[in-house]
Amino acid sequence: MFETLQPQPADKILALMAQYRADPRETKIDLGVGVYKDATGLTPVMRAIKTAEHKLWEDQDSKAYVGLAGDPAFGDAMIKLVLGDAVARDTISAAATPGGTGAVRQAFELIQMARPDARVFVSNPTWPNHLSILKYLEMDMVPYRYFDDETRGVDFDGMIADLKTAKVGDVVLLHGCCHNPTGANLNAAQWEEVIAVLKSTGATPMIDIAYQGFGDGLEEDAAATRTVTAAMPETIIAASCSKNFGIYRERTGMLMVVSQDTSAKGLNQATLAFLNRQNFSFPPDHGARIVTMILNDDAMRADWMAELEDIRTSMLGLRSDLAAELQRLSGSDRFGFLAQHRGMFSRLGTTPEMVEKLRVDAGIYMVGDSRMNIAGLNAKTIPILAKAIIDAGI
Repeated sequence: MFETLQPQPADKILALMAQYRADPRETKIDLGVGVYKDATGLTPVMRAIKTAEHKLWEDQDSKAYVGLAGDPAFGDAMIKLVLGDAVARDTISAAATPGGTGAVRQAFELIQMARPDARVFVSNPTWPNHLSILKYLEMDMVPYRYFDDETRGVDFDGMIADLKTAKVGDVVLLHGCCHNPTGANLNAAQWEEVIAVLKSTGATPMIDIAYQGFGDGLEEDAAATRTVTAAMPETIIAASCSKNFGIYRERTGMLMVVSQDTSAKGLNQATLAFLNRQNFSFPPDHGARIVTMILNDDAMRADWMAELEDIRTSMLGLRSDLAAELQRLSGSDRFGFLAQHRGMFSRLGTTPEMVEKLRVDAGIYMVGDSRMNIAGLNAKTIPILAKAIIDAGI
């Protein structure tokens, strides 16, 4: 049987990590992997997580299965965090998933069940796993212009022109905040124009929100998702707790389906439960329960929000410091976009050849499309990176 298996494409980020580990240079810098790191290079367990886990250890008296859609309290807490009061609760169906990736996968399968001929419009570029999962499911993908390599901002005119080719039954995949991999984001006026296009074409929005709290703040980062959801008859939302709660390995996510027609909620909820049953039966509970405890306890929530804000502002500081150092070395403001981007990532907008030159000459490791993890920097490595960028002629 197994002799018929064919090698699959290697994960570029995992391959990069292996190269980094094998590099003996003391000045090497890892800007590839998508996890937050503090100034010491550690991905820490947040204080509120430790508090909640200790309380859970003391109080939890069973490890029995939860429901197919997970603990309803987790659903309620995540809906409140992501959507606030943007739409009525009786319009929302929700199911816990193994991380944000699980939510994305379940969303794509839901789309395939509902509309087998649906095309999914994806930003160019987007998170590579979006494309990988769509390809695996043999779903039609349509790229839309997004990142402008010249300005390092959003090619909004190109984006709108491409989205206008969508039609009823199509899905437009949008990043709710902190676009991965570019760091370039839409402003409020641009979001309103996207909504107008969605309404005119009849396409359904799907929002992937994996970095809430990493950009401009918890409420600010949720604003676009809430605005779209309130304006559209149907919206699909894939949310992740990996980054903003720092529980990457717990695999904690949520898929939400919003229909302004409240009569659809029962069928939507049953379909989400069915999909969970087919793929993994019951979703992981530990991370979900920890998140629920934090969001429903005033003291733990306040501590979590304070630490998350420290993480957010530290990344903004790294952005500003890197942009300033590059301005000092280059004598120009052409790297000012780094301070304007939001989230963990920025895309330099250079070539794979230049990225390889950075690796070979200076031990700078980033993905070939020039996406770099800003959270992988610190005060010591910023001057090293800036000098390497200038020396490479970028």
